[in-house]
Amino acid sequence: MGEDDFAIFLEDFLDMLNGLEASIVKMKQQIAKLVGVAEPKKLWLWTPDKIKWEKAQGSKGEFEKSDDVNSLDFKMLLKDLAFHKGKLTRDGVFYWTFKNGSTVGRKKLKEEAKS
Repeated sequence: MGEDDFAIFLEDFLDMLNGLEASIVKMKQQIAKLVGVAEPKKLWLWTPDKIKWEKAQGSKGEFEKSDDVNSLDFKMLLKDLAFHKGKLTRDGVFYWTFKNGSTVGRKKLKEEAKS
């Protein structure tokens, strides 16, 4: 296995783990709803609507990205992401920090089909 193959494997493996993490969070929320236990509302120090987002296309579909360094909300989002090791989910949207450390991506989590 070459170095490039190993890097691609690690990237795919991390993507899978991120998907599992998002699913676990969603399942915990569903369990809390079913048993009537409400999680305490988190106080967010940033508002996504106050950040300038631009549409982008990646290998896994459409997403939005921002590098709105003039926005206080963007700066607070970056700090929150740094605290959460570069990834977090809020109100059904997954946020992540790009490798450059100053660009953020976001994508709505897919809702499961309701029967």
